[in-house]
Amino acid sequence: MTDERRKSILCPNCSKLISADEQVCPHCGVSRPGAWWKNIPLTRTFLSGEQIIRTLIYVNAGMYLISLVFNPSNMGLSANPFRFLSPSSRALLVLGSTGTVPIDQWHRWWTLVSANYLHGGILHILFNMMALHQIGPLVQREYGANRLVIIYTFGGVIGFFVSYLAGVRFTLGASAAVCSLIGASLYYGKSRGGTYGHAIYRQISGWVLGLFLFGFLVPGINNWGHGGGIGAGIILGLLLGYQERIRENLLHKILAAICVIFTIVILLWATTSSFYYRLLG
Repeated sequence: MTDERRKSILCPNCSKLISADEQVCPHCGVSRPGAWWKNIPLTRTFLSGEQIIRTLIYVNAGMYLISLVFNPSNMGLSANPFRFLSPSSRALLVLGSTGTVPIDQWHRWWTLVSANYLHGGILHILFNMMALHQIGPLVQREYGANRLVIIYTFGGVIGFFVSYLAGVRFTLGASAAVCSLIGASLYYGKSRGGTYGHAIYRQISGWVLGLFLFGFLVPGINNWGHGGGIGAGIILGLLLGYQERIRENLLHKILAAICVIFTIVILLWATTSSFYYRLLG
């Protein structure tokens, strides 16, 4: 019994208990799950799908609360419901909102990442997090947790880069990243086909239509960021593949780990430098 337990490991891909001598994981099909280089921390699946979606929501909520701390006097009622509990423009700027002004005037290219975790008001973050909570599980199930992280990170950056090229002066919010998940889901449904694939495609197409109608009816929506995010998600879905075609592999895990580390470093820099500037007055 003791010998058997010593020979058992958690699969580095699906985290299920298997024999260390297995050449192929019987649960997820990954080859040589017992190889030492597949079991170092960087290459393991660092979070399950549910955990990564919750973590993304918590990080967005945390950055929103930090932005409110910068200007407590601006948190009261407003004639515009979208401005209720809104951080100040200065707080959002120093914390990393993006656009032509931050990038061209101050060369803050890192804001293409940080802006994905900032929001302009309580309704803004609620809408985005509800969308993430709804679309995230589909992407996690069909692409896996690591590819979800890659699509969310790169999709958000590309979406904001598109809006930068379009001349948007200031922008922020998780919607570009969430739209990349929508784009990846759109690609999945169309590519997979069949009854299930067509159902996914029709449902996500409805999301896209509603998103753009909302964007054109409500002022101040960054449609360039939304469109760029959807386009990026489609391309990333094509390049990365989904579970039925390509199981998550070592490259996906390394890319996801790089995205996580890069995002943590940028958000820590944005937060610490912002408090430093605030102390200076």
